[in-house]
Formats: sequence, C-alpha cells, structure tokens
Amino acid sequence: MTVTWTDVPERDALDDKVNSTFAGKVVRKDLVRKVKVGANVPVFVLEFLLGKYCASSDQVAIEMGLQVVNDTLAKNYIRSDESMKAQSLVIDQGRHTFIDKVKVRVADSDRWAEAVNFGDRYLHIPDHYARDYERLLTGGVWAQVEVTHQYDEETKGKRSFWISKLEPIQIATFDLEQYRAGRKAFTTDEWIDFLVRSMGYEPAEMSRRLKLLFLIRLIPLAERNYNLVELGPRGTGKSYAIQEVSPYASLLTGPTTVANLFGHMTGRQKGMVQIWDVVGFDEVADLQKMPKEVITTMKTYCESGTYQRGTEAASGDASIAMFGNTNQPIEAMVQSGHLFDPMPDIIRNDMAFIDRLHFYLPGWEVPKMRTELFTDHYGFVVDYLAEALRELRKHNFTEIIDRHFSLGSHLNARDRKAVRRTVSGLVKIVHPDGDPTEEDLQVLLELAIEGRRRVKEQLKKMGAFEYYQTSFSYTIEATGEERFVGVPEQGGRDLISLDPLAPGSAYAAGVDSEGTVGMFRIEVSVASGTGKLKMAGGVRGAMKESIQRAFAYMQSNKADLGIARDLDTCDLHVEVIDLLANRVEAEIGVGFYVAAFSALRSAALSPALLVLGDMSIQGNLKPTRSLVEPLQMGMDNGAKRALIPIENRRNFLEVASDIIESVDPIFYGDPKMAAIKALGAS
Repeated sequence: MTVTWTDVPERDALDDKVNSTFAGKVVRKDLVRKVKVGANVPVFVLEFLLGKYCASSDQVAIEMGLQVVNDTLAKNYIRSDESMKAQSLVIDQGRHTFIDKVKVRVADSDRWAEAVNFGDRYLHIPDHYARDYERLLTGGVWAQVEVTHQYDEETKGKRSFWISKLEPIQIATFDLEQYRAGRKAFTTDEWIDFLVRSMGYEPAEMSRRLKLLFLIRLIPLAERNYNLVELGPRGTGKSYAIQEVSPYASLLTGPTTVANLFGHMTGRQKGMVQIWDVVGFDEVADLQKMPKEVITTMKTYCESGTYQRGTEAASGDASIAMFGNTNQPIEAMVQSGHLFDPMPDIIRNDMAFIDRLHFYLPGWEVPKMRTELFTDHYGFVVDYLAEALRELRKHNFTEIIDRHFSLGSHLNARDRKAVRRTVSGLVKIVHPDGDPTEEDLQVLLELAIEGRRRVKEQLKKMGAFEYYQTSFSYTIEATGEERFVGVPEQGGRDLISLDPLAPGSAYAAGVDSEGTVGMFRIEVSVASGTGKLKMAGGVRGAMKESIQRAFAYMQSNKADLGIARDLDTCDLHVEVIDLLANRVEAEIGVGFYVAAFSALRSAALSPALLVLGDMSIQGNLKPTRSLVEPLQMGMDNGAKRALIPIENRRNFLEVASDIIESVDPIFYGDPKMAAIKALGAS
C-alpha cells in the first residue's frame, strides 16, 4: 500500500497563495487519491493524516510525510478481514492504537462500544466518551482508538477489551475570524476555484455555472434545516459531499424508521436530525418501502425544523439532502413527464412534501467523473472545511438580498423562504464575511431563484395548480428593473412549437373534473372510407365522448359546413398525444373539430395556437372549467395565442397580466367560427 512521489504536478499561482494563506490547512488532492486507492477509509480520515504529516510544499518533506501516513495506515488501520489479527495483537501487547469506526449502544443497562473493523461489539468504554461525543450513539465516528486487554471478572473474561483512549478524527479548534481573514486574500473567482479544488475537482475544466453547482452541494453543511434534492445520471458524485467531506453528516442508503430519524417516543434516545448536521438519503428510489409515517413526520420537520414525538414537541437543526438517479435523458423527462419521476411513489405522490424542498439541483448538468476532472492541486483539508461550514451554520444571511433586491410577486412565502435560505448558504460558502458585492449577490440570487422555480414547475406539471404562479422574478432596487429567472431545461417549455403544424394537427388543453389541466396534440388524418370515426386506443373516457360529440355534430351539419362530400367518402383517424403525460381525460371537442376541419381542408392552423373549449352534439359551446390554469400552462409551454369560447370571456379578468402579454386571446361564438379563426388567425 506504499505510496511514493512520482510525477510532481506543476504548481500554479493559486497553489502558492493557498499555501501562504492557509499554511498547515491544505493538502495535495492527488496525494489523497493515491493513498485512497490502498485504504478504504473516509476522505476526511486520510486528509487528517495527510494534513498532519504532509502539510508542506517541499517535495522532500511531502515524501517523508507520505511514508509516515503509509506506516500509520499499515500499522493502525484495520481491514475488516483482519479483525482476529488485530484482537490477537492487543492480547499479546496488552494495548494497541488503531484507526476504526466506533459506535456505542445501550444493552442490558450498560454502554458497549463496537469497533467495526476490529470486530468486537462489546468493548468497555468510559461513560464520558458517550456524553462528550453523541455521534457515537447514532451512526458512529472514525477515531484513533487505544484498546487494552484485561481480565473482566464480571463477564469471566468473555468481554476483556477496553477502550482506554478515544480521539475523534477532526479539527480540535477552529477560528472563524482567521478563516474569514484568509478569504479576503482571494478574489471571488479564486475562492470558488479553491473550494472546488477542496472538493477534489479541477475547476479549469468547468464553466462558472458548473463550479457553483458543485458548491451548492455544500449548502446543507452550512445552512441549518436546508432541504436539497439532486437527481441526475449515475457516476456524477451526487452524494460525495455528504459522505466524504464532513464527519458531521450521515448518509442513509435505504429506508429508515421514524424512531431512527426523530428519536424514540420516550425521548431517551435522540434522533438523527438532532445529532447530525445533515441527514442524506442516497438512491431515493430504494425508499419505496419506507413507512408513510416517516414522510409525514419529515414533511412537518422540513417546514419548521420541529416535530412531535409522543406528548413532547422536539426540534432539530439537520438539513435534509436527497439524491437519486435518472434513467433517461433530460429531454425525454421534460417531454414525457416531470423531473420528480425518479422519486418513489411515497414521495412523488406527496406534493406538499415536495413543496418543502428549497432547491432542485440539476444533476444532469454535472458530468460523469472523469480523470481530467480531478485536481492535482492544493485544497483545504476537508476536515478544516467541514469545521468552517459547521461554524457558519450559527450565522444567518437570509436577509442579505434586501440590500439590493426585492423578490417578485409570484414568489409566495414558502418560495421566498427557500430562495433566502439558498442565498444565505451560498453567501456563507463564497463570501463567509457576509459582504458580497451587488454583482456577486445577483449571481447567487438568480441561481437560488432558478433552483426553487424548478421545484414549482414540476409541481405545476404534476397537476397541482395552486402552484401555477411560476414566473419568478426579482427587482433591482437601484433601477427598478424587474428581471425574470427561468430554468435552462424550461420545465417543459416549447412543447407547443412555433413552427406551423401539418394540416390536421392542433394543440388543445382542458381541465378535468378534479381541476387538473391536460395539454394535448390532436392529430387527424383522412383516409378513403365511408364517413367513420376511428380513434387510437389511448383516447378514452370523457375525452373520447367529447370527440364523439363533435364528430356527431359534423355529420349532422356537414352540408351547412361544406364538408358533406368529404365526410361521405372519407374516414377520420384520430390520435391524441398527451404532452404532459398526466393522463387527464379533458374534454377537447372543439380542438378535435378544428383539427378535423384542418385535415379536410388540407390547411394548417395558425402556429403556436392553443384551442380551448368543448361542444355539445348540437354544436352548443361548453366553456372550459377554468381559464387561468390552461392559459398559464399554454404560456409556459410556448403558446402565443389561444382560441377561447366566448362564454369564458368573463373569466378573462382573472388572468394574470404576464399571461395576457404573452398569449393573445381569440374568442369564438360557435364551432364554425372557431375553425375559421384557427385557420386564419394571425
């Protein structure tokens, strides 16, 4: 497992600056990777040793330090298959110091320690360690442990190993003011690059946006009660920051219980949210079998940081981070569904829980980890960075945006809270002194708004139209200019093409009896026949009935409509494509009628036109149940004009001004006029 210095990477100006500013607190990240190959211990353990013995820019000193690290790991780190060898060594020598993960549990009214790789679950441990280091009781901590062997009369020698000394592997003291003073030596871009390198990545290969996305992964470590979700392809290091950067974070890889997360009903044992700074959930798809009670309790906790256990109210500071894999390209997710599809049903179906997420990090923008993305330069010893982030949790920068900006009207109280928390977390990471320039703060604010809007866009696509206001914006106080912030993947935008469709095609939207909006592309083709209507298998329920009524009207009035000859010699084949994939059975009779008229006339409809409304078998118009939501959906997906029943005109006063500015209304009083205006609208 010996690691030696071979190729010496070229130092740059940033390396020189970090070594002079944070001497003894930085480490060569390529050394970490080299040692990591031969030692299956957390990064903060390796960097603790490398920072202790290799905190130098001198090649000879680093060589000597590496040898000490190698020797320490060789002599003191126990592999899981060497447990018997380690126990025998303690028996022979009487005592031995080694590196292991130590847990403490209560059994038979006594506290017993478990050294995981040492392979003994019944080590005697002084009571004060469990009191001083509560994390020993939940999840355990990595530590340098001195174990002695002595005969235990009470157990007649069955439990003869004793922990005589335990030192958690973490920074002993931390000076925040010194950290902030060091930050002042760097420009904003230099500091961002330095932090990215501290996470093990090379910023030279990244855009500024990508660097900031990496830093957002650190927000749960710096901000109390922050709720983050990241979904993206496999192999992008989603959970790395939670798993490896900080000893104060715990990563779960499967379902858990209310007692484990929030403590026992008796209150004698604390839950993870009270003990850890961050509780992460990896592979969220595996949480399908998690008890519903966990999500219900977590929903309350994610909103306020409090929850009820028995008759007592409790609270915690832990942030919640959820990570999962996407199984298809982002384009397919946007076109066919929503961006929470990879979530298990127990979470995906609880929109109130999803609404409590502060930021949706677009994991599909993060590249898979390749060799060239890893840095060979200096970065913080992650344990020092973890201490800095932990200390910054005590501070609050949620009001900092008020110095220069105000949030737009579409952001409700929960949206504002999410945006403010994200900005606060990013300021702590990038500007720990709490004094960013207006330009720097604006960048962070736009990113925070984007991440929250991504959550709201998906809630809207899932059919929850209490979330329909997603035109998020902010105003620059100095100039009064309002700026709107979108999401790069556009949350499903441009499903309605600006290009003309082929004759027989039309976009339509409708609202079902439960108030959920569906949006569709209706495709009607004409084939030789005897005047029959043939529908694809996916057309069913109320939608099928509305199309049949419209076709019956066409058959009854074919002479007056001037289509008698066409209908007598042709069959109409109808297919309806569900653009939102939310299976809404909306009534879209007028949309079908307009598409059929277009097919029979071989004339395309006006581009980017959305058709609303239904009709009876006698041609009487049936207004859409609501106007606001379909028009909002149309605007968000690229519609530039909408064909609206005249009966809905009184509802037009309810439509927001930004929708009116984006989507031109075209009112019609009967089906024939609808077809004429659809073919000639401009």
